[in-house]
Amino acid sequence: MARVLITGTSSGIGLATAVAFAKAGHKVYATMRNPSRAPELGRRAASEGLPITIAAMDVDSDESVKAGMDRVVNEDGAIDVLVNNAGIERSGSVEELPLAEFRAVMETNYFGALRCIQGVLPAMRQRRSGCIVNIASIAGHVACSPMAPYTASKFALEALSESLAQEMKPFNVRVAIVEPGIIDTPMARRVEIPQGPSPYPQQRRFAAMFTASLKNPAPPSVVGEKVVEIVESGTWQLRHPVGPDAEGFLGWRKAMNDEEWVEWGALDDDAWYERLKADFGMDARPKG
Repeated sequence: MARVLITGTSSGIGLATAVAFAKAGHKVYATMRNPSRAPELGRRAASEGLPITIAAMDVDSDESVKAGMDRVVNEDGAIDVLVNNAGIERSGSVEELPLAEFRAVMETNYFGALRCIQGVLPAMRQRRSGCIVNIASIAGHVACSPMAPYTASKFALEALSESLAQEMKPFNVRVAIVEPGIIDTPMARRVEIPQGPSPYPQQRRFAAMFTASLKNPAPPSVVGEKVVEIVESGTWQLRHPVGPDAEGFLGWRKAMNDEEWVEWGALDDDAWYERLKADFGMDARPKG
């Protein structure tokens, strides 16, 4: 039985990961900014008798992360597994999105993960055991407008994880990156909502692509189960694409050089939808 700390468990992948670990017999500390606003996990833990302790922790705050981790260590002695899942998204053009939105995404998705990593590393290094799983995204390899803030944060998390893995392997601490594709989460459902008028077409096209993908949704449980598998298997594999479209998206990007990728993202609407259907088999063109 491992003692597992998971961030961002109010919904989606974080909630599913907490449930998956608990059902596998591990002791779970499920953290979120405001537990009172997200009671679903608490209800499931109570109704199913799951070993889940829910606690408030804001990954944007040094003080909150320290207090949250101290609480676990004081109660249980150590954190064996850290799952950095807390994340937010912002969608829009680089020109139109305020700088504050870029900062907010990087603060949570990158610095939040780093804050938690630094909180567990000394003890894991000294014990010469532990596992850190960072929930990145295929967006850590595939940069698409209008998701610049989100993709930038995931590119950064990928680089951090790769460097961290090199540092921690001599101390027998494993690092893994999980890279989901389009998963049916509240975040994905927000992306599929078109926003207001813009001179840039990418946001409404991306919303249409998410709508098309979510007609056959992949549940968050596929990611949660993969995270448990990574931890329990003892694997040292660094990257783990997850979901029915993850490998396809990554392969699609690799099949184009950088200039071709830019050209694809810059196409007019008709040509863009045709290429999406031809290259990826997805009919995202809005009907009517």
